[in-house]
Amino acid sequence: MFELTQEQPSDWWEVEALYDLCFAPGREALSSYRLRDGVAPVAPLCRVARDDDGILGGAIRFFPVRVGAHAALLLGPVAVHPTRQGEGLGGYLILDGLDKAAEEGWSRVMLVGDAPYYRRFGFTRLDGVHMPPPTNPDRILGHAVETGVWDGVHGDVTRWDGCAG
Repeated sequence: MFELTQEQPSDWWEVEALYDLCFAPGREALSSYRLRDGVAPVAPLCRVARDDDGILGGAIRFFPVRVGAHAALLLGPVAVHPTRQGEGLGGYLILDGLDKAAEEGWSRVMLVGDAPYYRRFGFTRLDGVHMPPPTNPDRILGHAVETGVWDGVHGDVTRWDGCAG
């Protein structure tokens, strides 16, 4: 059993260690990290999953970005400790995050990932949306919190400038 709670500043080092464990060295050189660098995550959507003993099993973060002139959330990173993989925790974190995004008024969520995995959460390929290189366009996926919000949205994904919209 896991309890999901909002990530706190005191969780930061432990969450970063989990990301280091789960992702390849140099993960911070990826294009998605350039969009996150110096941008605060959306705190209410950043969650940690701890078991009954308080041991971190997984974590998820969301960052604001722009797609052309439109606001969106960039989901990720999301990670599950290797000893807890295969228990559905990743899906639990993602579904919780999407629900919280809707509660917080966000209508568009995107990520860079494997379509066969993320399709079950309602993500589809975003044609005409361009991440900074090098990013495989087939891995740029979007989730519409509200029907049709990705219709006509195209352009470069850029860093959040802090303006609402």
